[in-house]
Amino acid sequence: MGGLDEPRRVRIPYKARSWAKPFHEWMGRFSALVLHRRAGKTTAIVNHHIRAGIDDAREERRLLHLMPGLSRRELDDLLRNRFYGHVLPTYKQAELVAWTRIAKYYAATIPGVGFNEAKLRITFPETRHGQAQFQLFGADNPDSLRGAPFSGISFDEYSQMDPGIFGEVISKSLADHLGWAVFAGTIKGKNHLYRTWEVSKDDPAWFALWQDVDRSLETEEGATIKMIRQAMADDRALIAKGLMTQDEYDQEWFLSPTAAIKGAWFGKEMAQATVDGRITRVPYDPALPVDTDWDLGVDDQTVIWFSQSLKSREVRLIDYYAMNGEGLGHYVQVLRGDTPAGMKDEDYRHRARYVYGKHWAPHDIAVRELGTGKSRLETAAALGLKFEDPSNIPKLELADGINAARLLIGRCWFDEQRCAHGIEALRNYQKTWNERLQQFTGVPVHNWASHGADAFRGLASRHRPPVEKKERPPMPNWAGGGSGAGWMS
Repeated sequence: MGGLDEPRRVRIPYKARSWAKPFHEWMGRFSALVLHRRAGKTTAIVNHHIRAGIDDAREERRLLHLMPGLSRRELDDLLRNRFYGHVLPTYKQAELVAWTRIAKYYAATIPGVGFNEAKLRITFPETRHGQAQFQLFGADNPDSLRGAPFSGISFDEYSQMDPGIFGEVISKSLADHLGWAVFAGTIKGKNHLYRTWEVSKDDPAWFALWQDVDRSLETEEGATIKMIRQAMADDRALIAKGLMTQDEYDQEWFLSPTAAIKGAWFGKEMAQATVDGRITRVPYDPALPVDTDWDLGVDDQTVIWFSQSLKSREVRLIDYYAMNGEGLGHYVQVLRGDTPAGMKDEDYRHRARYVYGKHWAPHDIAVRELGTGKSRLETAAALGLKFEDPSNIPKLELADGINAARLLIGRCWFDEQRCAHGIEALRNYQKTWNERLQQFTGVPVHNWASHGADAFRGLASRHRPPVEKKERPPMPNWAGGGSGAGWMS
């Protein structure tokens, strides 16, 4: 190791796969990597971060590539104490998949490196620009990412995350540092990872890669090929035994965007909505009131569906909103079309035109909080937002609510732009997998998608046709007279 001003020469035991070499040379800000299972994407991306953290000269070249006119002082400001992050769908996955097996293994060869096990954070040796850091995160706690000054961030299995995690949480801080972002994963239908690929593939400002297993078998060599071939053979054996579907195989290895999402509650219904053309542009109709249906989070996400209903029983979903870590006052602003601080006007102002009908919240909105002695129903009313009496919404069991939602989807039209996050929530609302029994349970996975689905179940429960009262059948002749013996009254 030399002085603080000298470049560091560190040998890391990482050999890039063929697909990763041009990715590592990319100097732009954005990358979209759609790769088959076991393509080595997590290993490549983590090493991409490690190099960025220890190679000041390379990061300086990248910044000058983006903005050739930067002064020395501006460069020094951008290079000072850089922070990099890698996000997986859950914190547990970050800990199990990327920390010990990948991040610590490769970074351990760097003299003077520090490890914080509790925060899954690596601190690189100090240079004249300070100490760069790299940390792992879970998308199940998006608030842990809010406000962090990222110089680079990556989303691993982006299709399994809340679609708003980048635009709503990360993009502003990243822009302040001319930071880069990587969106990577194996495809899960035509969702936000697929759409990211679609917009990036012909854009010179992006590095875009779509590589299925056939391409890897053509271009990779050595142990990598042996491992992939064996894994594919194992999967084909599982298909023969009925333990894996052809859809799953095609999705994981050949990146089929039409394969159904495993264990999705509303997979067939949302696929039919796509086929029918009911996911399209659905404009606001000023002749109809806008109703809202909510799922209110405390530590979790709060979501709102905006709908307009016709007497024909057609339901138009014209808008959707989701946010973490905000009080009811924030959502009152959203409904009014006011722009909260730090947000884009175009994301909010259109709601100022809405003429609202009724606002519906889940039953627990009426529960009084111990700290204030007030319910959120009362708090909302004090802010000018009047929710309907939650007792007027049928309280359905989970299975009945899911069935009601399935039926409702069949007569819904969804605005493909403003409801994009909600549509993905419905597509990705999944059953929990029981590893011991090797089967799905009747319990939904609690993740980003469950909040949008829960709010939609509330909407479906109030649109559910009333159960017709069955008439008592006539008394059979053999039952005799009197008081109707033989029938329970």
